Formats: sequence, structure tokens, C-alpha cells
Amino acid sequence: MSSRPSPTVRPFLKWAGNKYRILAQIKAALPPGRRLIEPFVGSGAVFANTDYARYLLADVNPDLIALYRHLQDEGPRFIEYCRSYFTAENNTSAAYYDLRARFNEMADVREKAALFVYLNRHCYNGLCRYNAGGGFNVPFGRYRKPYFPAAEMAHFHERARRAEFVCAAFGETMAGAQPGDAVYCDPPYAPLSATANFTSYSPQQFGVEEQRELARLAEKLASRGVSVIISNHDTDFTRREYAQARIVTFDVRRTISCDGASRGHAQELLAVFGGQEA
Repeated sequence: MSSRPSPTVRPFLKWAGNKYRILAQIKAALPPGRRLIEPFVGSGAVFANTDYARYLLADVNPDLIALYRHLQDEGPRFIEYCRSYFTAENNTSAAYYDLRARFNEMADVREKAALFVYLNRHCYNGLCRYNAGGGFNVPFGRYRKPYFPAAEMAHFHERARRAEFVCAAFGETMAGAQPGDAVYCDPPYAPLSATANFTSYSPQQFGVEEQRELARLAEKLASRGVSVIISNHDTDFTRREYAQARIVTFDVRRTISCDGASRGHAQELLAVFGGQEA
């Protein structure tokens, strides 16, 4: 990774837990390497603001990966296609629910990818949530004029020349890591309390066992010379599971919440497995 500073670019998608606000802490923890692997790529904030020669970017959400592949392949043409949905006529409750239903029913992968951008920018709080049947079910957001992220999408397309996008679970993605790679993991966070839900912002099950499996995989890769950094809440549970890691802690303001008044600060950590000591 180059030591030269690069401009900070916001992700083109709104995303619960997106790492734009803590990029400085993450970049300080990431080691040099030939390739960055992200098993939970999400909005791609880390990818968009680092400078590795190659990237392996994965997520279990097929809609997200399909969008990234179309943007990677088509660039400006796909960006303009996405822009065509950002009209005053489509910024109404009736149009939104019609397009959401179309998204959930369609087989055209390219159109569905463009609608994913539309839904992300027009839905409530930019949430990505699916019902038990796999249908996107976030309500209309009622924004005066949703922002179309043309410049951010163009930046993503330019950087995607170095990337491979895969729809895969974290274990499968991490299995291919080799010495010289760096791995950054941003899993669904462990709950802050015993009554909180592990899967509040994730359509996939990611509970206690998955948290533990991820920590053990990080230890295994570190023993083979692969540096792994994991983001999570700073709790007794994560401290126990990351006992073999170097811990970096900081406060982070929550940016997505059902109740805007309740958006406050939460203690988070980076667990650094392997690599150089600070």
C-alpha cells in the first residue's frame, strides 16, 4: 500500500455501520500488502480510500455484489442508467413502492442493480433490509431531493479495475488469504447488551457462533503470516473472543438509528491479529 495520502471519498451507498467516520483508525491499523481482502465489503468505504495493488471484495448480499460488478464493467454508461431513476416523478411514495415491488419481482439483473441504487437513496435512512421471503422491505424515505452520487460512483468504477467482487460467506473468502495479503473484517456487530439482537441490520444470521468462528479464523490466518483486522463493539464478549489480538479502542457516533434523537456514541474497537506492533 502506498504511503502517500489519498483524498477521502464517501461511499456512493448509504450503509448502516459504514466505516467512513473511522477511516483514519482503520488505515492506521492496516499493514502494507499486495492485496486487501474484505469479507464484509458493505459500502466499500475502506476499499475506496486505500491504495492496495489488488482487492478481493466479498459480501453475502447478491444484490450488492451484482451492483458492484455492473458498475465495474460498464462505468459511465451504467452510472447514467442509474441516474435515469432519480427524477421528481420517482420521488413519490406511490412510485417508490411500485419500483420496490418491481425490484423484488424482476429477473433482469442489470435493471435490478440500478434500482438498488435508487432504493438505497430513496428509502428510509438508507437501510438495507429484507423480509423472510427475501424481499426488500424498507419504507419510503420522503427526502426532498435524493442525492445522486455520480462522482462517488465514478471513483468506485476507477478503483474497481484492481478488484474482484465475489458473493460468498466470510469463511470461504478468508480461506484464500495468503502471506502478503491483509484482511479487514467489518461483520455485523456483537450486541451491546444481552437483550440486543445480533442481526438488527443484517438479513443473514450472524450470531455468537459466527462471531467466534470469525475470531478463530483470524487467529489461524495470523499464525500463517496474514494480518487480520476486525471491527466490532467494545464489549466483554468481544474482548474475550479477541484475547489474542492487539486492541485499539475509540468512540464512534452512530449515524443510522430508528430514532434520530437516540443517535449517540458507542465504544468500538479494532482487533489486530498479526502484523507489526504499533
